[in-house]
Amino acid sequence: MDKIWLKHYPAGVPAEIDAGQYASVPHLLEDSFSKYAARPAFECMGKTLTYAELDTQSRQFAAWLQARGLAPGARVALMMPNVLQYPIALAAVLRAGYVVVNVNPLYTPRELEHQLKDSGAEAIVILENFAHTFEQVVARTAVRHVVVASMGEMLGWPKGSIVNLVVRHVKKLVPAWQLPGSVSFRSALDAGKTLAMTPVHSQPGDLAFLQYTGGTTGVAKGAMLTHRNVIANLLQTEAWLQPGIHDKSKVLTIVCALPLYHIFALTVCALMGMRMGARNLMIPNPRDIPGTLKELSKTEFHILPAVNTLFNALVNHADFAKVNWSSLMIAVGGGMAVQKAVADKWYARTGVPILEGYGLSETSPVASSNPPTATEFSGTIGMPLPGTDFAIRDDDGRDVPLGQPGEICVRGPQVMAGYWNMPAETAKVMTPDGFFKTGDIGIMDERGYTRIVDRKKDMILVSGFNVYPNEVEGVAAECPGVLEVAAVGVPDEHSGEIVKLYVVKKDPALTEADVLAFCKERLTGYKRPRHVEFRNELPKTNVGKILRRELRDSSPPATAA
Repeated sequence: MDKIWLKHYPAGVPAEIDAGQYASVPHLLEDSFSKYAARPAFECMGKTLTYAELDTQSRQFAAWLQARGLAPGARVALMMPNVLQYPIALAAVLRAGYVVVNVNPLYTPRELEHQLKDSGAEAIVILENFAHTFEQVVARTAVRHVVVASMGEMLGWPKGSIVNLVVRHVKKLVPAWQLPGSVSFRSALDAGKTLAMTPVHSQPGDLAFLQYTGGTTGVAKGAMLTHRNVIANLLQTEAWLQPGIHDKSKVLTIVCALPLYHIFALTVCALMGMRMGARNLMIPNPRDIPGTLKELSKTEFHILPAVNTLFNALVNHADFAKVNWSSLMIAVGGGMAVQKAVADKWYARTGVPILEGYGLSETSPVASSNPPTATEFSGTIGMPLPGTDFAIRDDDGRDVPLGQPGEICVRGPQVMAGYWNMPAETAKVMTPDGFFKTGDIGIMDERGYTRIVDRKKDMILVSGFNVYPNEVEGVAAECPGVLEVAAVGVPDEHSGEIVKLYVVKKDPALTEADVLAFCKERLTGYKRPRHVEFRNELPKTNVGKILRRELRDSSPPATAA
């Protein structure tokens, strides 16, 4: 397909980017550490980390990691929310020549064990709030080096001590744990002061991240993102957003209200922010809407990436008017579909459009976006980013005519190298001519804008997180009293979609509460079903495959209890 979208690019946006200007992510980071040494890099809970401090502390932690004797390319898991230890550990792992494995800190033991075993992670940096989960599975993993962080340890005295006291003993957010041989994050940093980091010259094709994403098989897969993949995508995104940065003299502040372990925040907040010398204002708990708005009311900020649910919660809160939104230049919507009602209200109240984009873990993540020059909601995922090709194809791999539905296929320097240790799964999604098959069905118009009309996969999107029915069904099927089960996504005004189960009973005494309680123990929050409907039978094809689409079509919109 011709790149018809290039004719509609905003002025100043290039057709291609040069991903080769940096050999690796550490090369890019060290360039920023040098250029922007005195600037604030990350701010969290009132504590600021400058680029110079991030340089020094990540160097210390990298030296400590190297002293553990880990081989080049070893996997190191990071299991933390948005705290200052995250960017330090992120930079350190990459500078030490290792691979970052991002882990959702809300994972259940079952989910955590799979990811650690599959990745072969040998070290982990984990916030103490979640250490009890890791304790339950550590013996069955390859992890031998454990660094435990705390909410307050980077905040200085006395604030840090007060924060830890409140978190541990007042709010009781740290369940008891025992991990013999573990060390605190601060002690590892201190030990690193006496060690020298050995510079590692990673190459563009070397693995930088294992970013886990769900699979239609119900097993999470590690998308292999190389240094070139990630560099390309942050440069593509930066180039795309430039027309929206109308005051180039500003030292930018990016509001990081998305979890950094999620690929959206990792690229668009942390890495792109560091490339631009921006300040990342980290919000540890964006679900606390009053707290988030209070934080925003204290400062000037310029870029806000978020999911639709957060935009919606912010713009409808009574404290929204207490924030000075006049400095906001760019609002980026991703992770889930942006709703027109939310986009229109946001634009009316801020004068800044929500730029809906599209991407996946497999594309590092951004593949397309609406332009920052937009002034109205388009209902599309915009145009492919610089250097990115879109093809809309039928089931036989042939391009379909403009205006006709087909599977969205993406090719570009940000497309992953494949799935970790899963060549068969990789082969299913990569075409001979280098396109990644997204599983989403879209229609492209004559301007190169694409509208998503369906999902080829049965993936459910809850607040921007992928939930795959087979995983939920596999757990629910183990519940005593369940004969058959199907999981589908149903619309929800708060999170976009929620999980609903359809169950055929084996035990007539089985209740909805029984099923929900069973799943709650085994699935992290966003994957848990919110409703259960019992049926005498489930609709199936003539070969016995459950027809989830028929169940979805029969489900009215629901609101989570």
